[in-house]
Amino acid sequence: MFIKNETKNAVLADKAVIAKSLFERIKGLLGEKELETGKALVLDPCNSIHCFFMRFTIDALFLTKDNRVVKALSEIKPFQVSPIYWKAVKVIELPAGTIKTTHTSEGDIITFENVQSD
Repeated sequence: MFIKNETKNAVLADKAVIAKSLFERIKGLLGEKELETGKALVLDPCNSIHCFFMRFTIDALFLTKDNRVVKALSEIKPFQVSPIYWKAVKVIELPAGTIKTTHTSEGDIITFENVQSD
């Protein structure tokens, strides 16, 4: 899946996956050694995250049902917990630094595109 910040015309990820089942959302990025540039995990539904037992720092975007950024959290360290964002229905977990390099901020519109290879 391809994720883009339409407001800033910036690519957030070109190798994103979506975690929809309860198990996929609970597991999240646990067990991973890093989140490489260009990768992302979309948690849907979700309005709060934790980084218990994670090995690396991440950025997170909390989105409304119309994919508007409610909150952009940078540099969430292992074992931290985010607040609950009641207006958020999904979260995109990104490599640390993505929010800063793409200038993503609250109010931006995010788009998702399924990319199929031939």
